[in-house]
Amino acid sequence: MPRTDLLDRVITYLAEAGVGDRSLRQIAAGAGTSHRMLIYHFGTRDALLVAVVRAVEERQRAALAALRSRTPRDMAIEFWRLLSDPALAPYERLFFELYGAGLAGQESVAPVLDGIVSSWLADESLFAGLPPARARMALAFIRGALLDLLATGDREGVDASVREFVDLVWPPGP
Repeated sequence: MPRTDLLDRVITYLAEAGVGDRSLRQIAAGAGTSHRMLIYHFGTRDALLVAVVRAVEERQRAALAALRSRTPRDMAIEFWRLLSDPALAPYERLFFELYGAGLAGQESVAPVLDGIVSSWLADESLFAGLPPARARMALAFIRGALLDLLATGDREGVDASVREFVDLVWPPGP
């Protein structure tokens, strides 16, 4: 099985089940493969988890890049709509679970933090020509809003906050 297909199956499984303290064997069984196949393609459990976060992030950047033909304001609004789709909640929870493990000092997954911000900021077109500080602010805000939505389930309140943020950064036209 190709590495990308295997990674997709692992992401799907972990999005449904979470990572927790699942062993490589448990992850393999949940993804419908063997632990040997995961070792062959990824080396270790933690290297697999880093690959999972990077793949989820890549998918999000691709979704944003697909919106480049829109105005910056419309791009931001649509990107929030895509990211906050309830169908993506398991993947978003998975991202934050692994991000948190890296922040908590779990050394073996610390590489997940490499590029977690800079990979987004490297492509200026993703944030519609915003100055670097504003692009970083937009990334931080959207992650915070997503975490808020996942933690509280307050769709109305978080959506209102996102609309207010978009109005501040990209004021509505005349």
